[in-house]
Amino acid sequence: MSFTGRGGPRSRRRHRGGWRVRSRVERFAEPAVLLLLRERPAHGYDLLERIAELAGESIDMGNLYRVLRALEEEGLVRSEWQGEGAGPARRSYELTEAGRKLLDSWAESLGETQRRIGAFLDRYEQGKEVS
Repeated sequence: MSFTGRGGPRSRRRHRGGWRVRSRVERFAEPAVLLLLRERPAHGYDLLERIAELAGESIDMGNLYRVLRALEEEGLVRSEWQGEGAGPARRSYELTEAGRKLLDSWAESLGETQRRIGAFLDRYEQGKEVS
């Protein structure tokens, strides 16, 4: 299901007389790529599949390669062409030490976001008991 309309991406829309809400973590592709590359070096198609497993939704291939290119330009990942085996050569990406430090920062920030969301949900649940 797409939540993109004439006004661009939306986290909510009217649906069957009510609301359909979809929470999203913006810019989640960057920390997801860093985490997946910490686990093991990978090429683009491998990352596409694994991001979908991690995030619960797929990412556009163009967006993935833009993220990878930006991370590489900043020295956070490095890549090399691998041509062994059948098929065309593929670019394989791996995390650098600077990328590991950025991943640590992402994990800290996402943990803080998780705490805020937890506080919101706790307060929401408490309000349901009163109503």
